[in-house]
Amino acid sequence: MSLTRRITATAALGIATMVLSACGGGGSDTEKVSFGYIGDYNGTSLLAIAEDQDLWEKHDLEVDAKVFTNGPLQIQALGTGDLDFGYIGPGAFWMPASGQAKIVAINTVGNADRVIAQPGITSMEQLRGKTVAVPEGTSGDMILELALEKAGMTKKDVKVVNMDPSTVVSAFASKKIDAAGFWYPAIDTIKAEVPDLVELGKNSDFESEVSFPTAFVAGNKVVSDDAEKTEKTIAVLREAMEYRTAHMDESVKLTADMLGVPVEQVEADAANVEVLSVEQVDKMTKDGTIDEWLTAMSDYFVDAGQLDSPVAPDSYYTGDLFTGAAK
Repeated sequence: MSLTRRITATAALGIATMVLSACGGGGSDTEKVSFGYIGDYNGTSLLAIAEDQDLWEKHDLEVDAKVFTNGPLQIQALGTGDLDFGYIGPGAFWMPASGQAKIVAINTVGNADRVIAQPGITSMEQLRGKTVAVPEGTSGDMILELALEKAGMTKKDVKVVNMDPSTVVSAFASKKIDAAGFWYPAIDTIKAEVPDLVELGKNSDFESEVSFPTAFVAGNKVVSDDAEKTEKTIAVLREAMEYRTAHMDESVKLTADMLGVPVEQVEADAANVEVLSVEQVDKMTKDGTIDEWLTAMSDYFVDAGQLDSPVAPDSYYTGDLFTGAAK
């Protein structure tokens, strides 16, 4: 907490001692933190919990949460200093790997990505020459690349169009595109208009090759120049993760409240998510599992042309900061 008035030197020590004793010793000024998120269970649940449980206030932080449609936009905002922290899905992991940000916490493992096609298209091979939309640099882009590769194809075999998520929904519903690399819960919105759409690929088709983790990221300068803000923010995320693991149903409700959507919608979204506990992330950080995930993803991004060469995980995943924030 902070003392807001100047007081005489004679009384300062005694008053400060009494105040700190009464408040449990928190003597630092509240620091502002700008935090980006995506409006789904993966991207919102920890922020909703942190707000409900007063975790920002507990750690002397004041959050300014800003919603984004995808991860790459948040990475750009981190680079310009418009954000301190943000959330990304697996398709954007190449950006911190290329030095544009740091991953400060692994969040969940997703299974919400799909290659969807208009009714009547039953295989990836039938997409040759057809128009396929993706939000570039996202997990939708990633699932499309993997599905094409599995079918012995590349993006050169289809007409790829970069679209933002809301445009993908409207373009698919109006049949202006033949297919899309996309994700739930937005696909549910499309299904309301095209209930017999076809799913040609999904995350679990490739689980033996690559994992699909989601993560929280920070600007490089935030991590290097503001250790206290970074440590406090990671502490908030850890405590929110602990609450989420212990109160899944409540986390769904809090997410729905924050997003202003029906609980049933968030429940369906959360069903495509493997929630990771703090203990799991700590263990997988220490035993090298997360490094293995990131190495496999790095190899994928090299093949996809998004990285020039493989990148060592410890150059952009600050796992030591995450595990070091344990109580």
